[in-house]
Amino acid sequence: MLRRLGSSRLLSCNLSSGPDHGQELSRETRKVPTKQFQRRWSRGLDSAAYKRWELRKCSDPRSRRALVLSPVCNLILDHFDKQYTEELGPIWPSTRAVLLNPGCWQYGVMLNRFTSVSELKRRLQGHGFTPLLPHPNSPSAVSPAPTPHLPPTPQIHSSQHHLSFTETFPNYADISLPQPNAVISQPYSLDDSLHQLNTGPHPFPSPSLQCFIHPSAVRFPSPPHRQGQLKPYYLLNAASLLPVLALGVKDGDRVLDLCSAPGGKALAIIQAANPALLCCNEVDPHRRDWLAKTLESFIPQSLSSAITVSNQDGRIFGQTEAGMYDKVLVDAPCSNDRSWLFSSGGGEQRGCLRLKERARLPTLQMELLRSALAAVRPGGVVVYSTCTLSRSENQDVVKAVLNTFPGAELDDLEEEVVLPLQQHFTFAPPCRPHALLSPTLLGHTPSCGLLVVPHPGQTWGPMFLSRIKRTH
Repeated sequence: MLRRLGSSRLLSCNLSSGPDHGQELSRETRKVPTKQFQRRWSRGLDSAAYKRWELRKCSDPRSRRALVLSPVCNLILDHFDKQYTEELGPIWPSTRAVLLNPGCWQYGVMLNRFTSVSELKRRLQGHGFTPLLPHPNSPSAVSPAPTPHLPPTPQIHSSQHHLSFTETFPNYADISLPQPNAVISQPYSLDDSLHQLNTGPHPFPSPSLQCFIHPSAVRFPSPPHRQGQLKPYYLLNAASLLPVLALGVKDGDRVLDLCSAPGGKALAIIQAANPALLCCNEVDPHRRDWLAKTLESFIPQSLSSAITVSNQDGRIFGQTEAGMYDKVLVDAPCSNDRSWLFSSGGGEQRGCLRLKERARLPTLQMELLRSALAAVRPGGVVVYSTCTLSRSENQDVVKAVLNTFPGAELDDLEEEVVLPLQQHFTFAPPCRPHALLSPTLLGHTPSCGLLVVPHPGQTWGPMFLSRIKRTH
């Protein structure tokens, strides 16, 4: 079945006929978009841009801040304190400080290879952004000298520095950054050359996953939606690229993104390689539409034949499409630590519902991971990821599936991910966390994956990832 996306673009969609099951315990960032959000989308604003649009209407700085930050849910914070003090030990206080302070969160800028990005890269570098990954034409990154997993703790600042479009893409040559922590609200002026597509006889640029990051909490402006033009970049938590790097998609691979909305990791996959097939699955119909709009905003129509958008229950792929894929990404629904801390709307009752949901999530996550392993061919790989610190949703899920799925084998990511990127991300030690408080237990329980923990100065995460190879 073909479903029209926008005025001129088509993507293939597999629509399941049965009721929606699985993934109904979605994390906060995967909630169903409201009608208000859909109206915002029609104006071309994502949620972050909409908040800044609201800020510009408020003259009182106190009101402006209240629009962005919701109160902390103390019930969930108390639960996190109890659980993560035990699981993370001495890491938790610094991680807690970052999670409670959205003003210090950093953001990455992932470039869209299907647009002209040379001027964009020049502007990013002019504002102090640097590439997260080595240039694709350069030799493989050499591992840096060994450094401690936890860098020194700098002071945490409470406000982000937002760049406007006028500031980022001016019509004049010289520009200077405003004072730190300023929120700039001038109208934007974006050079149309950044949106021009390679629609002529020349082929698209070679696959290249390019992301720029800033050492401070500088927030790049969100690109607006323009009818008939692709967006030149996508804003994201840079740690969310690690599962895509671990997946290692190659040209010609058949790839399944099992829990795809809102679509950032699918976009990263299509930046990194030219897969023969990329199936982006999202069970909720509203979020599926949101996913389709995201893909339409970044991917040219000429690639639509290689990309499908599905809304099946993720738990059935192992039965209906067994062994069909070379690579499968399971970015599982989880108890998103960043957003759940601020889910105080509805009071203590909502906090109680969240914690009950949190207790049920591991069952769903194990079912999705087993389905993914059944859907991948022998010799293929599955990457499981979440954006929570919770051991029960991370290492325990992977361990349970490895113990019950014949032919599943854990793949080490130390050399591939940790060593090249440890200067940018804070990785939790690979042993059982409470061993940090009891040295006699060190090394007795190997990790089932990597855990990126937010830390002052490196606020990326939380992000857990584990790569599993199917041997037969």
